[in-house]
Amino acid sequence: MAETGAEHGEGLSFHPMDQFIVKPLFGDGPVHWYTITNVTLWMALGVVAVILLMVTGAARRSIVPGRAQSIAELTYGFIHKMVEDICGKEGLKYFPYILTVFLFILFANFLGLLPMAFTPTSHIAVTGLLALVVFVSVTVIGFVKNGTHFLELFWVKSAPLALRPILAVIEVISYFVRPVSHSIRLAGNMMAGHAVIKVFAAFAPLILMSGIGVLVTPLSIVAIVAMYGLEVLVAFIQAYVFTILTCVYLKDALHPAH
Repeated sequence: MAETGAEHGEGLSFHPMDQFIVKPLFGDGPVHWYTITNVTLWMALGVVAVILLMVTGAARRSIVPGRAQSIAELTYGFIHKMVEDICGKEGLKYFPYILTVFLFILFANFLGLLPMAFTPTSHIAVTGLLALVVFVSVTVIGFVKNGTHFLELFWVKSAPLALRPILAVIEVISYFVRPVSHSIRLAGNMMAGHAVIKVFAAFAPLILMSGIGVLVTPLSIVAIVAMYGLEVLVAFIQAYVFTILTCVYLKDALHPAH
């Protein structure tokens, strides 16, 4: 991930944020909404990876599952139990969508850890759209299922009557902030982790040129390995957090009363 090079003859420089630049795959022109970019490519690869996992896992089902079937079944059961535990039986009708969101984010995060790869979930445009779809969907579900009773989500009946209007304002604000926090959490964590890895990766050649690299460069390599291992864990955790928050928001839409 690290890039070093001479700049104006003043030694090495590195730019840890360059890895997040959106670039067209063909040509060097401006990026429009219809331009095929590195983001488009890696999102498409994420979708293909999800399809391959589920199709391969279900293609040759057997009593003694193979590797692909085991991973597919574990993933299916893990998300199914999450949806059922948080949303109840009523929420299972939305399970296919929630499973798809989880797998897409998970594979986008993991594929972004490959050398020379791009992480779509490090961009707020991608995570923001995912969060906005969840927000609009659960809001529509809430009103369709409950009608005006969905507004009870903002009226805290357990609080003293004098405090309820104030709490209602706070609840409304927090409700509309959901897509912001939902998206920034995922994008921020993925971007920060990749930037830190690149910074540590750039330390090795920079320190080596300074004359003390024999001692310090191995420490930089150890730091890169440790950060990479942490990023693998974060890639899963962030997909899990995004999914579990989706389930919590869905639960509020299905059962809005406090």
